[in-house]
Amino acid sequence: MVKGIGVSPGIIIGSAFLVDRWKIKIEKAIIKKSEIDQEIQRFMDAVELSKEQLGQVKDKIAKEIKDKTYTYIIDVHLLILEDQSLIDETCQLIKKEAVNAEWALDQVLLHFASIFDAIDDEYLRERKTDIEHVGERIKMNLAGNTPKSIEDIKADVVVIAHDLTPADTALMHKGNVKGFATDLGGRTSHTAIMARSLEIPAVVALNNISSLVKTGDAIIVDGSQGIVIINPTKKEFNKYLARQRKFIYFEKELLKLRDLPAETKDGYRIELSANIEFPEEVPSIIEHGAEGVGLYRTEFLYINRPKLPEEEEQFFTYKHLAEQLTPLTAVVRTIDFGGDKLHANLNKEHETNPVLGLRAIRLALQNEDLLRRQLRAILRASIYKNLRILFPLISGVTELIQAKAVLDSVKDELRSENVSFDEEIQVGVMIEVPSAAITADLLAKECDFFSIGTNDLIQYCIAIDRGNQHVAYLYEPLHPAVLRTIKLVITAAHHEGIWVGMCGEMAGDPLCTMILLGLEIDELSMNAVSIPTVKRIVRSIRREEAAELTYKALILPTAKEVEQYVIKEMSRRFPDIFSIVRSKDN
Repeated sequence: MVKGIGVSPGIIIGSAFLVDRWKIKIEKAIIKKSEIDQEIQRFMDAVELSKEQLGQVKDKIAKEIKDKTYTYIIDVHLLILEDQSLIDETCQLIKKEAVNAEWALDQVLLHFASIFDAIDDEYLRERKTDIEHVGERIKMNLAGNTPKSIEDIKADVVVIAHDLTPADTALMHKGNVKGFATDLGGRTSHTAIMARSLEIPAVVALNNISSLVKTGDAIIVDGSQGIVIINPTKKEFNKYLARQRKFIYFEKELLKLRDLPAETKDGYRIELSANIEFPEEVPSIIEHGAEGVGLYRTEFLYINRPKLPEEEEQFFTYKHLAEQLTPLTAVVRTIDFGGDKLHANLNKEHETNPVLGLRAIRLALQNEDLLRRQLRAILRASIYKNLRILFPLISGVTELIQAKAVLDSVKDELRSENVSFDEEIQVGVMIEVPSAAITADLLAKECDFFSIGTNDLIQYCIAIDRGNQHVAYLYEPLHPAVLRTIKLVITAAHHEGIWVGMCGEMAGDPLCTMILLGLEIDELSMNAVSIPTVKRIVRSIRREEAAELTYKALILPTAKEVEQYVIKEMSRRFPDIFSIVRSKDN
């Protein structure tokens, strides 16, 4: 058994197909000055060929795959190929050092990778893999090697590889490729997102699975629990065959809940929403029963581009979101980035601790034109009256008042221009730092809603870096301090008559659902595929049951005791869910 990260649920039992596609080894070669222009042209030709190849992949997806939602991921790679900084820096290095294009490109990619490695946000950090995938495609074309295509696979197989690109995943026809497992990858990589969209079970971050498996080996991939078994015993085979049948039945039953409300047996109603990056994801989230968008991340508009997005481009993006979603609502978070990781036009001096430095609302307030441009675009798109504004990383009332002053100024500006917008648009605060949680009663007087960002709140609350392997084990959502902090925030909000949502990973974890209900959360926003399971739990219990479980959990002294208690109770109440979706003991 090999343990990795399950990124797309489901269990598949089949025959392994090893895709032996390791990175091209790059060596530095000095060229003659007379050959520099020719080398630059060779590089540009490889870029153009890469665009053609990805364009063909996108066309194929549009023709052959029913769900077109995730064709935007191919657009991400096409945008990287248009990135002038990638092109210019490579060409400049070829010219400056008289070196081969492969080596120059490799150096530029390493520089980009180091920037993304420093980013605290997991989703944004995973964007590094998109740049690496595009770089490998260009290098293969420079070497004259046509990238092998997954679509050439005709038999029913489980793909095993060192890494896969989103383009690879998009071409995995469910009739042939039953699942995949890779050495590299993360939960929020675009390859993982694509796998979930196509409902292909997948496990990533297995480190060396490609060196352990041969083509033809019997293989089990459990995408729910992140497990891969090579050449299983008869006992293991029968166990997972039974679990596979159970999972398929379970999924069909869950989808029957799509159009039903997330309401407890005694009538307590909460809202289940989805976290998204692109308006094109709307059809998929609705298919899974989302009641709106609880977090729309706008950072993608700023990534991999030579200049900052203009107001008009942002307006059309937000307008498209509002049109797609109406009459459902969307919470649009203003830019949540660090100053040294965003864009050349916003680079600041090096920060020794950027996680605690100039980022999110702090960056926006110091670059007011950037914030004004974004707020103008959001407000102009709010005419459908289904958009809400969320300010990230607010640490106290002063920052919120400053942000609202900019918003009020933008509103006055639009009124003077006779531009319509939603005069009643709701404004929320993302609760991510302890100072915001402790002063939640004060912040609640100044806004319309809270959205608890548990990914950062847990990290700051317990004082651990979840990306640091030495202390990552301390990242505990059910830590008493975390639960008490969440309770403090919700109580303060409700006292002032405002609603509270949650948009971190904790919101979509079925283990935490009853606890959050007991804490009286109003809305949970998560990955779309988690919605049916969470809804099933909500609709199966009474509110008083959740309150009782939460009360008992809150008086336990350690995170381990809380977790053990909650696992025991949830497994007892929902054996079908927790034998399939989660097993902490495995």
